[in-house]
Amino acid sequence: MRRRPSVPFALPSLSQRLVVPVVCVSVTFIAIVDGAITTVALPSIARQFHLTTAALDGVVVAYPVCLAMAIPASAWLVERFGGKRVLLAALAGFLGSSLLCGAAAGLGQLVAYRAVQGLSAGVLFPASAALLFGTFTPAEQVRVSRYMIIPQQIAPAAAPVLGGLLVDHLSWRWVFYVNLPVGLPAVLFGALFLAGDRGGRPGRFDVPGLLLSAGALGTVMFGVCEGPNRGWSSPAVVGCLVLGAVLLAAAVAVELRTAHPLLRLRLFADRLFRDTNLINLVGLIPIMGALYLGPLFLQQAQGRTALESGLTTFPEAFGVLLTVQITGALYARVGPRLIVGVGLAGVSATLVLLAGCDAGTGLWTVRCYMFLFGAAIGCFFIPTTVASLATVDRADLAQATMLNTVVRQTGGALAPAAVTTALVLGTPSGAAAAPPVAAYQHAFLALAAIAAATAVFTFTMPDGPARAAARGGTAAPRRPTPIGRASGWERVCEAV
Repeated sequence: MRRRPSVPFALPSLSQRLVVPVVCVSVTFIAIVDGAITTVALPSIARQFHLTTAALDGVVVAYPVCLAMAIPASAWLVERFGGKRVLLAALAGFLGSSLLCGAAAGLGQLVAYRAVQGLSAGVLFPASAALLFGTFTPAEQVRVSRYMIIPQQIAPAAAPVLGGLLVDHLSWRWVFYVNLPVGLPAVLFGALFLAGDRGGRPGRFDVPGLLLSAGALGTVMFGVCEGPNRGWSSPAVVGCLVLGAVLLAAAVAVELRTAHPLLRLRLFADRLFRDTNLINLVGLIPIMGALYLGPLFLQQAQGRTALESGLTTFPEAFGVLLTVQITGALYARVGPRLIVGVGLAGVSATLVLLAGCDAGTGLWTVRCYMFLFGAAIGCFFIPTTVASLATVDRADLAQATMLNTVVRQTGGALAPAAVTTALVLGTPSGAAAAPPVAAYQHAFLALAAIAAATAVFTFTMPDGPARAAARGGTAAPRRPTPIGRASGWERVCEAV
């Protein structure tokens, strides 16, 4: 009797419309939690290495500086080697450096491994975004983003609570080890089911562009992060900001004259792309600044515990999750201009309400304000991101997402710097170390003014192409993905 030939084991075929969001959600969650959870462990790390908390400044600053330096190379890597390879390699590097951070024997090692974490994250964010927005059409991106926003809101709210539990019951090392249980399954899942592409030939690697742009972003990020701590007039901060500005000007001049630039700055000639990125840059200052200022006000001005602070600011996430569902449904009809403008106006109004809080304001009052704040910023994130890519060609998608990441990281770094500066200016020279309540109130008002000015500018943004792309009209070309039977994720998107 003839034996039937054996059939090798074959993995089931999964739609990329399911695989890509799963991997991107995991990547986003890990990266956001890592950025928010580390500060919780600083006092414990200081005790371990017999240092003051101020001496651990390098642990905090190394990450954003190296992240900014790595971002410019990410688009070229994606175009050359493909999104799957770059994403998984960056995620593996991030997890490996997390393991090394947890095992660090001294401050020097910890700072070095945090730098590697930052370099990996600098490639991870743009690669993940390029893969996600290359899989879905502009009309689909709004619907998908309504689900992608969930981990982005839960992660920063849950990170301080998770970090406190790990530090109190295990060790500070577990704030780094905690990345592995989520990250390793994501690497395995992505390696098995992500559709690989061979990449292309984006041209010769632009070494001068990398050196100039990485140097500019790194020095500017260092100056912005250290300005509130060392003082904006300190020689180190002034020197870094001036050097960063010079390098940035040189990078722009070189990139505009290069045939295959590392930074495709010509994309900013498109007004929609330029305006949405400017709104992202300035609009993130009051949004992220308020999320940074709120816990400080509760713990320092009102004397609340860290747990009370976390539970009081957490309703912001519920407000976001509620609004993004409405935003997704209205995006194609109303357009991003009206949605983002109204959202930023709501941010400004809510910050004025928070500025009226004092040492005796009840927690439930602050919780209500934080919920309203979340409902307002829920109108910001998805429309600005989706609209910025509405007119971008497929060939420029990796470059566009990389430039978006540069803008968001810069805005995110400016936020705490602006808050800290406002608190310092509002604190009398002879006062105690903690700023008075009036300083927090003035800081909230300053953030409200920035949000209001950004809202006014937003109402001038042309959003006709974004509305057309969302309706399925003139859309940016989409990267082909394997087509098969509709997945559960697709059916959910279609139902919504």
